[in-house]
Amino acid sequence: MPVVAVVDGVKISFYANEHPPAHFHAMIAEHRAVFDIATLTITAGSLPRSKRGKVHSWAASRKDVLLERFAAAIAHERVEPII
Repeated sequence: MPVVAVVDGVKISFYANEHPPAHFHAMIAEHRAVFDIATLTITAGSLPRSKRGKVHSWAASRKDVLLERFAAAIAHERVEPII
């Protein structure tokens, strides 16, 4: 599971065995959440409110690159970091 970004301490990653719909995983301490890239809603788990808002804002401006990285993950290609 490559970490592609860290947003205010929250690790953003894709798993090697990803599956549609396009999503990413966000993790900090004991908190885990799965964000749908199209809607930026949490489909599983949870994050603290302050972290959730920062991840949402970060992802909103990077939807295209998140979709590209998700496509690479499901194709079992190298997933590049997101700045």
